[in-house]
Amino acid sequence: MSNKAAQLKAFERLLIIMDELREQCPWDKKQTMESLRHLTIEEVYELGDAILDKDLDEVKKELGDVLLHIVFYSKIGSETNTFDIADVCHSICDKLVERHPHIYGDVKVENEDDVKRNWEQLKLKEGKKSVLEGVPKSLPAMVKANRIQDKVAGVGFDWEQPEQVFEKVEEELAELKSEIAKGNKDAIESEFGDVLFSMINYARFLKINPDNALERTNKKFIKRFQYLENKAKELNKSLKDMTLSEMDIFWEEAKSL
Repeated sequence: MSNKAAQLKAFERLLIIMDELREQCPWDKKQTMESLRHLTIEEVYELGDAILDKDLDEVKKELGDVLLHIVFYSKIGSETNTFDIADVCHSICDKLVERHPHIYGDVKVENEDDVKRNWEQLKLKEGKKSVLEGVPKSLPAMVKANRIQDKVAGVGFDWEQPEQVFEKVEEELAELKSEIAKGNKDAIESEFGDVLFSMINYARFLKINPDNALERTNKKFIKRFQYLENKAKELNKSLKDMTLSEMDIFWEEAKSL
């Protein structure tokens, strides 16, 4: 692996290339923070896919794409004398030092939970009115629910045992079943949301990421369904013309692979 000097040289190369592109490339010259925003979100999702696929070579490439966007935003910021890449780096360094008093100060911690509690308490001391201020409004609902629960747990608003959380899941399921029987669609949607929220909370107690778990199932389903499609093509059949029993044979084959 590269030493620190080589790493700094590589980063300097990226900064130089960014300067050149911003000055000479018609596309790069036109970009704004707003025009880059959706592209940045896409790059982060591609990084997430590579991580879930355990494709480390692809992770390396996607990290480069994300890093390029960070440098791009910083270059745009420097053009209005608002901030540059040095300000960005110093900002996160200052935050890390301030939020880790157990490393850079005299605070004592026993475990990871202590660190998380300190982190949330320090953010409140910095002027935040709520521990939930740091949860982005535009996060996907499942990711947002997970972050909400994680943050409130950081200040002690949490269940004590996993069994209690699962009892809450069962309670929410019963309420959903009751509303389904009544046929009130609005109430059904509300209770369905409560079930999902409680399941996401239970996942946290099981120490699994619910978004990763669901995406794992998505990938598994896609793989099995595409196996089914390929088998149908081998038989020169359309899925619409196959019975569920016929499809189930290939589905079970896919599960055994």
